[in-house]
Amino acid sequence: MSLFDGYQTDGFYDEMFEPDGQPRPHYRKLFQRISGMSHDDFRRRRQLADLTLVNQGITFAVYGSDEGMEKPFPFDLIPRIIPAYEWDHIERGLKQRLTALNLFLHDVYHDQKILMDGVIPRELVIGAANYRREFLGADPPNDIYVHICGTDLIRDGDGVLRVLEDNLRCPSGVSYVLENRIILTRVLPQLFRDHGVRPVDHYAAQLLRNLTAIAPEQSGDDPIVALLTPGIYNSAYFEHAFLAQQMGIQLVEGRDLFVDDACVYMKTTCGPQRVDVIYRRVDDDFLDPLVFRGDSSLGVPGLVNAYRAGNVSLANSIGTGVADDKVIYSFVPEMIKYYLGETAIIPNVDTYLAWIPSDLNHILTNLDSLVVKAANESGGYGMLIGPQASNADRASFAEQIRANPRNYIAQPLVALSRSPSLVEDHFEGRHVDLRPYILYGKNEITIIPGGLTRVALRKGSYVVNSSQGGGSKDTWVLK
Repeated sequence: MSLFDGYQTDGFYDEMFEPDGQPRPHYRKLFQRISGMSHDDFRRRRQLADLTLVNQGITFAVYGSDEGMEKPFPFDLIPRIIPAYEWDHIERGLKQRLTALNLFLHDVYHDQKILMDGVIPRELVIGAANYRREFLGADPPNDIYVHICGTDLIRDGDGVLRVLEDNLRCPSGVSYVLENRIILTRVLPQLFRDHGVRPVDHYAAQLLRNLTAIAPEQSGDDPIVALLTPGIYNSAYFEHAFLAQQMGIQLVEGRDLFVDDACVYMKTTCGPQRVDVIYRRVDDDFLDPLVFRGDSSLGVPGLVNAYRAGNVSLANSIGTGVADDKVIYSFVPEMIKYYLGETAIIPNVDTYLAWIPSDLNHILTNLDSLVVKAANESGGYGMLIGPQASNADRASFAEQIRANPRNYIAQPLVALSRSPSLVEDHFEGRHVDLRPYILYGKNEITIIPGGLTRVALRKGSYVVNSSQGGGSKDTWVLK
C-alpha cells in the first residue's frame, strides 16, 4: 500500500495534487519516488530527521508553555515544489513590493508626500505604534531601511498567490530554511537526483556582503559586523547563533557593547573593538534605554546617538515597524501605484479596517466568518479565527475592537492551500503558507529561492506559526 492511499483534497487547492487526484506535473517524480517507499522506510527516515533536529539543537521557544520552553522545530519530509515560471512571478512581485515599502519609509520620515497627497490617511501613519518620530530626517546608509524582509504569502482556494503580511523589523525563520535543506539531503538524497533544485546555501554569504556594504566610510576595507541578540531566552536564539556562525561574525548581547564618543565598541579579551555594522534582532523599543524604553536591559545606551552620527550602521533600520503595521499593510498596493506607477503583481488579501466606521460595522456584524488581527501582534497571537471561535471569544474580541478600532483589521477566512503531511502511517492534507526572504543590498534585491514553507500540523488548523503547533517543509524552486 502507498502512503498516499486514501488521500483527499477535500475541496481545497492542493499544492501536490490536481482536483482529480493526479499529481501536478512538477510533483510527478516526487510522487512516484515516495509512493515506492514502504511505511517502515519512510518512518525510519522521519525518525532520523527528528533525531538530527534534537542533536543539532534546532529548536524554538514557546513563552508561557507548561510543557517546557525549548521544543524541536517540527520538520515535514515532503517538500513543497515551486516551478520556475511561478517563482519568476513571485520574485518580480516581491522585489516590486519591497522597493515600494522602502520608498514609503523614506517618504514618511522625510517629505511625507504620500500623506500630503491623501493616499494614506496621515493619522494612521503618525499614530502607528511603531512610527518613530525620533527618526524624522534621519538618513540610513544608501537610503535602505529594510535590509532583510520576510513576506508571508498564501495561496487561496482559486490557486491565486496573495500577500498575507510583511515582516520588516526582525523577520525570523531563515535558519530553518537552511537546516531543512541540509537534513532532507541527508535523509532522502534520492529525491534530489530526480529534480534540478535551486540552492539556498548562499544566503549567509549574500547577507554578509550586504551588511558590510552599509558600513560607515571610515570603517575601511574590513568592517566589523556583529549580530545583536536579546539572549538565550528569545524564541529565535537558535537562529541568531546559527546565522552568526554561518557569517563568521560575533554574536553579542547588549551587555557586550558600549558607546564612547558616539562610537560603538565590543568588549573582548584583547580590549575594546570598534563595531561598524550591527545586524540587530532586538526590536526598537528595547534597542537603546536612553531613547526608547528606559527599563530595557537588552539594548545599548547611546546606540541611537551613534547611529544618527553615522558611526555605526543598523540592519534593519530603526522605524521600519510602521510599515509592518497590519493597517498600513492594506495600503501597500496604493504605495506601489503611487511610487512606481505600477499595479501590484501579487495582490493583498481583502482587508477591512475597523478604523473606518462602515468597516467596523461589517466586522462586528460578521465576526463569525472573519479572521480578526491586532495591528502589531505576531506569532499567531492577538488573532481571532471567527468560524472556529466560541461565542464568548467573539464577544470578548468585539469589546476589544470597539475600545481600540485603530488596532484591528479583519479578513475573510482564506481557504489556504494544503500539502501532504505524514499523519501516523499515511498522508493527509495540511494548510501551508510561504515566507520568502528578501535581501535589499546596495545595488540589487536578492531573494533566497523558495523560503520557509510553514505547515499547520493540527488537523483543520489555519495557524502555521510554530508557537501554535506549526512545522515546516523544505521548499524547492526548480531550475
